[in-house]
Order: sequence, then C-alpha cells, then structure tokens
Amino acid sequence: MEHFSDRLLNAIGHKGSPACVGIDPVHERLPAELRRRIDGPRSALAAISEFCSVVLDAVADAVPAVKFQSACFERYRDEGVETLSGLIADAADLGLIAILDAKRGDIGLSAEHYARGIFEPWIDRDELAPRLAVPDAVTINGYFGADGIEPFCRDGRGAFVLVRTSNPGGDEIQQARLESGETVAEHVAGVVDRLAREHMGMLGYSDLGAVVGATKRSEIASLRALMPRCIFLVPGYGAQGGGAEDVRACFNPDGRGAIITASRSVIFAYEKEADRPWADAVADAAHRFAQEISEVATR
Repeated sequence: MEHFSDRLLNAIGHKGSPACVGIDPVHERLPAELRRRIDGPRSALAAISEFCSVVLDAVADAVPAVKFQSACFERYRDEGVETLSGLIADAADLGLIAILDAKRGDIGLSAEHYARGIFEPWIDRDELAPRLAVPDAVTINGYFGADGIEPFCRDGRGAFVLVRTSNPGGDEIQQARLESGETVAEHVAGVVDRLAREHMGMLGYSDLGAVVGATKRSEIASLRALMPRCIFLVPGYGAQGGGAEDVRACFNPDGRGAIITASRSVIFAYEKEADRPWADAVADAAHRFAQEISEVATR
C-alpha cells in the first residue's frame, strides 16, 4: 500500500492547498428544505446523508481532504455507520482523502479490533454494505503510548495522535509541567516523533501525524520543532477562533507538514447567505478557505 503521507501530500500538491473541510453534520442546522422533511431519526439521517453528499460535491474542487466526525453518524447506530461508510466511498470517488475523526484508543486486542474495524471491517460487503469504504486515516488518543498507537499506523495507514487539542479544557492536562520541565503535550510530542520515524513515506513525512489545535498559537512552533516529520492535522480554524497567523508555524520551510481543517464555517456557510442556493454558499466558502490556507503555507 502506498504510504498515507505520500498520498496526502500528493493530493495537497494537486489541489494547491493544504486545506481540509470537516464534515460535522447536525440535523438541526441543515438547510430549511432538508429540515422540513425530518420527522424522526430515519428521516434525519436521510437528510444528513443528502446534505453531506452535496457538501462533498461542493468542496471537491477546492480541497484535497475531508474529515468526517464519526460521532455525528454513530449517534444513529448501525444505519448511521453504514451512511458514513457510503459517504467515505463518495469522497473516494471524488478523489478526496478521507480522515475519520474518531479519537480511538486502547491496547492489545481491543486496539487491534478498533484498527481493523476502521481499516479492515470484516463484513459481507455484497449483502450488507455494497458501498462500504474505509478512510485513509483516523484520529487516535495516544494516552496508552506505543501499544495504543502502533496498530493504527501499520501498512501505510494514516493516524493522527492527539497532542495539543484546541479546546480550552485541554489546558489543565496538556499544559501541566513534568519534572523534566516539559509540558505533557511536549512529552507526548516526543513519543509521537519517535514512533513516527518508523513509518516514513517516500516524500519525507511520516504516516503518523499529530493533532495540534490552531488556537494554541504560542505552542505551535515548539511542537513543530519536536515533530519535524509529522504532518499536523490542525482543527480550530474559523468558527473556533483560529486564523491564518495562528497556523503559520504549523508548516515547515518547504510549505509542507500540515493540513488545516475548518468545519462549521464552511459547511454551514449558507446560514449567513440566505438569498442564494445553499450549495453555492458552501462551495464559495470552501474556495475562500482553501485560498487563505494556500497563501499561509507558501509565505
């Protein structure tokens, strides 16, 4: 299998921007024409599926990757997971790299099952899920150390370890100082860097990356130095408050090393533009976002 890092970097080069649109559907915020059809869980899921399909079409020309928030689909149980698989297949058909934001984590047999459930589901594809597809990468919780990380990044698969998250509550743990003087986040970064060197792609970056929040601007440069060959998956841009200057330090001098994600500011862009077709508003927002990130990465 081709290395995930190589596939991602090639996709970024093809689209010209290291931008990623987060697919975080919430049925209460869908366009009015879709909300009107909802009268229960099944119709809500059907509306979400249609919404996401249109969003994927709208953003495919602008960005190289999309990030699916697994929780938004798992709440609908088995039908939600099957819908998610179908949308991942749609993303692949459009040439998009698909990242599953699932934040999995465990050890031993449990970690193996989580990894296989994501990347190698044992299921009758013909009878149960003809559109079954698997993501290119997944987000994982690194609290278990190497035992909980390694199963997710074997054989060219991609994984992003939570290192410095964008939520304010993460500060209480991630900024805590150890006896060495480094923060917990910096210590985790060191572990990730060590493991990442065992999963290098042909283009000089690892299949094992790190989640680093755009809202942690003061810490990004030091984390970049600690993980020079890890691709950063950077949430928090747009609706969560992160901006262009906040994410500049995520990139290496070669303009590579990060992919910046925006979710609500793109997929719900129509909420501020009620006088035009909602898909057009999403497409325009995706192109503006991709252009902003392209300019940041190349400066």
